Amino acid sequence: MPSTKSANANATASSSSSSSGADVPEEQKAGWTSFIKSLAKMTGDLSSMTAPPFILSPVSLTEFPAYWCEHPQVFAQISEGKDEFQRMERVLKWFICTLKGQYTTRNEKMGSEKKPLNPVLGELFYGVWPDVNGRGETRLIVEQVSHHPPITAYYIENKKAGVKLQGHSGQKTAFTGTAINVKQSGHAVLTVTPKSGGPEEKYLITLPKLRIEGIIWGSPYIELTDSNAIQASTGLTAQIDYKGKGYFSGKPHSYKATITKGSKTQQSYEGQWTGVSYIGGSKGPVFFDAHLPKEEVTVKPIEEQGEWESRRLWEKVAKGIKGGNYDLAGAEKSRIENEQRQRRKDEAAASSNWQHVHFTHVESDPEYQSLSALLHDKLTPPHEDGYIFRGNF
Repeated sequence: MPSTKSANANATASSSSSSSGADVPEEQKAGWTSFIKSLAKMTGDLSSMTAPPFILSPVSLTEFPAYWCEHPQVFAQISEGKDEFQRMERVLKWFICTLKGQYTTRNEKMGSEKKPLNPVLGELFYGVWPDVNGRGETRLIVEQVSHHPPITAYYIENKKAGVKLQGHSGQKTAFTGTAINVKQSGHAVLTVTPKSGGPEEKYLITLPKLRIEGIIWGSPYIELTDSNAIQASTGLTAQIDYKGKGYFSGKPHSYKATITKGSKTQQSYEGQWTGVSYIGGSKGPVFFDAHLPKEEVTVKPIEEQGEWESRRLWEKVAKGIKGGNYDLAGAEKSRIENEQRQRRKDEAAASSNWQHVHFTHVESDPEYQSLSALLHDKLTPPHEDGYIFRGNF
């Protein structure tokens, strides 16, 4: 007997049939209808589902940590804050500046949100933002450290600026009848060496939840929901609350943030994470303008990359998607996935496990544990596992 959730989802899909797939290419509509029906029947995590080729992104999820640093100047300037409050404010500004790239880039470039390619275990991505105007070089290392569940570990550092970020992320997804809810697992820890002197500061960053709307019409887009936090070792806390159109300002992608210490509010911020936000209210000074140009990460040419590096691994799949040759994309994607399944079978037969290249897994991340204790958030677990960078650039 189908669950109530599945029944409701089927009813929703059925009631929307007149407009379902309205933005789907004509030759893809049969596949899209089948996909929606499969979504409606799913009661667990959706990450293993195969999406129709036209909604696939030509980019692997291992490239997504690059979004953390598409404004490398903002990242580098964190350590220049003159005191702990100014540094926390700069951490918050940097975090807000990462959101537009992470959650709306594909919508803007490709007409709707696209499903990234599921990374294979051991997939790697390396990138750099060069030193410009003395800010220092920023380097990125990403490794897919788990396939079931999918987990991506990353490390970003600007040594000259004294700023580094280490973290990991995964996704748990569920269909609610009209949208896909995504709970992001994992966390990041930012380490800052203040230019003004003094001890290192640590900042725990929890990850926001997403809601992917527009599924039925074949034009998915993302809204951030609920809230996430940044907890500093100095005792300062930033909480960011997200709401869609009409709640705060009548505009989509709206947020409000506050920096507090104990029970005392230090400052508030509000606006759109895809647009302009302000200090202290909509008539206050500009906090950040997301329309500022971003800097794409620089990578080696594909022919110089190793076989496990993302752009070389998925080259033919990406070519098929970009050129609308979905038969090529599908065939190459299946080949890669089948090779991965065979590798896992071979490892099981040999009683061996895949060895990580850049990260070491720990059952409980000590930095997370100490910082989450300061957060006083009952929804944040006191312990969480982590992936520690080994320092091998």
